[in-house]
Amino acid sequence: MALVMNNENGRLQRRRGALARDLIGIAVMTAIAAIGYFAFPDNLALLTRMITIALLVLSLDLVTGYCGVATLGHAALFGSGAYAAGILSAHYGINDPLLMMLAGIAGGAIAGLLSGAIILRAHGLPQLVLSIALINLFHEFANKASSWTGGSDGLSGIAPDPIFGIFEFDLYGQTAFFFGMALLLIVFVLLRFLVRSPFGMLCRGIKQDPLRIRAMGASPKAALIRMYVISGAVAGVGGALNAISTQVVGLDSLSFTQSAEALVMLVLGGTGSLFGALSGTVIFMLFEDYVSAANPFHWLTMVGALLIAVVLFAPKGLYGTAASLIGRRKEQRS
Repeated sequence: MALVMNNENGRLQRRRGALARDLIGIAVMTAIAAIGYFAFPDNLALLTRMITIALLVLSLDLVTGYCGVATLGHAALFGSGAYAAGILSAHYGINDPLLMMLAGIAGGAIAGLLSGAIILRAHGLPQLVLSIALINLFHEFANKASSWTGGSDGLSGIAPDPIFGIFEFDLYGQTAFFFGMALLLIVFVLLRFLVRSPFGMLCRGIKQDPLRIRAMGASPKAALIRMYVISGAVAGVGGALNAISTQVVGLDSLSFTQSAEALVMLVLGGTGSLFGALSGTVIFMLFEDYVSAANPFHWLTMVGALLIAVVLFAPKGLYGTAASLIGRRKEQRS
């Protein structure tokens, strides 16, 4: 009886500790957003762009960090959400931002279902090959369907209405920034519940030992496809936000470069940690922006040097390594 009570107390303490860390993390995110808003009032477009890419990297972390699926084609989900929201506005005249967001979620989820059904038929390096093939197919399809997507010229004519009929999307980007930040916080909270749920634990178990999960009676492939659909919906939120904030959708949203950079940001921050995905996105994009402005000719060299240093000296990513060091110090003190 005492052992059962001790286990229950331990579980409660762990839950309270996790909740406290989440609240602190959300408070830090809000504080960083507030600092960014007041520090860069004339560059809110960059901050909004960071939010859209952060949603893409979060969605990638779900399948790569938590499920162990190797992919270099995740921008297909992001671009599908962007085009779904843009087409709804440009071709059907439905300009409500919330309806456009729902269209982006649906477009990303459908793309996630299609991508997952194909990529999960292989393992390891063949998964990477299939993901690269898929991103190229999505890109070429969008290019050929120019009557719907605008092709290489991009999809224009997107004119979102004011949110709730009050907050207009102005040239300064204030509404887009606050709208994006609200979406990011909502998505982040939902994903924290997801990764700690029994389904999230199942996906982590599949990453560690799929054979044991199969022996327990669960279907790894079915679980991974479900996670791919969820990941597509999250990426679709980012794509729809990108379409709403920039009011144009280009083929670059479906590019291999977009997918590769998202993976780099995830590795930079740390896989298997939503906070790592966010920190990697912020660090990479700020570093890229400042370095490219300071040295337009050799900035890629500096970015490459940063990535090599992180991989060699912080293999768990910047956030992952910092969290590990803090955890070790706490264990030593206790």
